[in-house]
Amino acid sequence: MTIEEAVGQELRLCRTKKGLSQENLGFEASLHRTYISLIERGLKSPTINTVVRICEALEISPDVFLKHVMQRVAGKRK
Repeated sequence: MTIEEAVGQELRLCRTKKGLSQENLGFEASLHRTYISLIERGLKSPTINTVVRICEALEISPDVFLKHVMQRVAGKRK
């Protein structure tokens, strides 16, 4: 699994756990909903600034988010 795919899967999981649509998350993070969709599908690779904004909107720690991403890349998280 690529890092982009892992970021997308983790983002989708966190977003749905919070009960947010892509549009609502985009609004909270000041990003367009289509950009959120592209990230979730592994088609875009967000900058660290964007990851921090998304994590703030999801009320999760960026370090925990990235830890989960790396676990996915290593195949230790589904």
